[in-house]
Amino acid sequence: MIEWLGIGHLFELSRTEAIAGFFTPLAIFAVFFLAQIILPGRRVPGYVVDPQTGEPRTYRLNGLPVFALALIVWAFELTGMPRDWFYRSSIYAVAGGTVFTAIFTVVAVYSQPRGKTKNPIADLWVGRAQELSFLDNRFDVKMYFYVVGGAMFSLNALSGAAYHYERFGENANPGVFLYAAFFTFYILDYFIFERVQLYTYDLIHEKLGFKMFWGGLVVYGWLFILPLWGLAAYPDPGFSSLWTYVWHIGTIALFLFGWSISRGASLQKYTFKRWPERKFLGLIEPEYIEAGDRKILCSGLWGAARHFNYLGEGFLALSIALVFGYFANPWAWTYFVFIVSLFVVRQRYDDRFCAEKYGAGKWAEYRTRVKYRIVPGVY
Repeated sequence: MIEWLGIGHLFELSRTEAIAGFFTPLAIFAVFFLAQIILPGRRVPGYVVDPQTGEPRTYRLNGLPVFALALIVWAFELTGMPRDWFYRSSIYAVAGGTVFTAIFTVVAVYSQPRGKTKNPIADLWVGRAQELSFLDNRFDVKMYFYVVGGAMFSLNALSGAAYHYERFGENANPGVFLYAAFFTFYILDYFIFERVQLYTYDLIHEKLGFKMFWGGLVVYGWLFILPLWGLAAYPDPGFSSLWTYVWHIGTIALFLFGWSISRGASLQKYTFKRWPERKFLGLIEPEYIEAGDRKILCSGLWGAARHFNYLGEGFLALSIALVFGYFANPWAWTYFVFIVSLFVVRQRYDDRFCAEKYGAGKWAEYRTRVKYRIVPGVY
């Protein structure tokens, strides 16, 4: 079965190495915790309001220096860990990370008072607390998820590229290196605009249950590289020179197109939430529907579709499916299928939440004005 799936190379560790792989996430969680606590950061207000003070919660942000340090330690093998270790141990790391995040979830959920949900199993999945922070707000759990998950996503992708090069050398697939470059750029961009994440769905709406613990740490950090599990073991697909240029330039252009939509939409909403009357990029006039003391943005990218940023993520995911050059291999499409499924489901939850938040009448007015969910003219 394992060989049929094409991932037999991920089960080649010795018993000692397998145990080390299982505990690798725990070591990573501890190291990143210390790095976030020790490295300097800046405190900024977010969008979420602290119910105790009535003021926006403050967050301490230092994702960029933490990520830079992690890249340096990995690239120069400063711990003695080989650069391909994260990739080769990924199966065991996912198993260990799942166990450890389950333990963290039990502590995080059952240490909090019970809310409206009376089902303890449902509590474990969804969570009870909206926010958890410690050490005088020096450490925020959700922002920790973003830092660990994002940094490990990039490091796992780079580790897969290192494994691929060591295995194939001159016959290596350039798509594997493009894949690692795409997501390292994606994560670097995320940390440069880290403050924008304070205005995103997860931070505003999600509670701290297993969905967030496992999703933020293990799925984001390790499982987002699923395409590499199967395709790092394949050499260059052997296209002609002309088709190779078309393939590389096309996937790069598609990735940047998707990233531009996603980043642009996020920045427009961030600008609107902080400065409601300011033109986005000095060009796009903010138009909105007033719903009491709240405003619903409906111009620019947010006038094209109600979740236009998801369209950008879809194009980005499509570039990942195509970048390896093995277009018929199911592993190439795992990330695309996950992202599309996630956002199709999430936008429906978000629509229901927004109807409650802004009022059914105002949300219906917005839906009349911005008719499409994700893809203008289609869906």
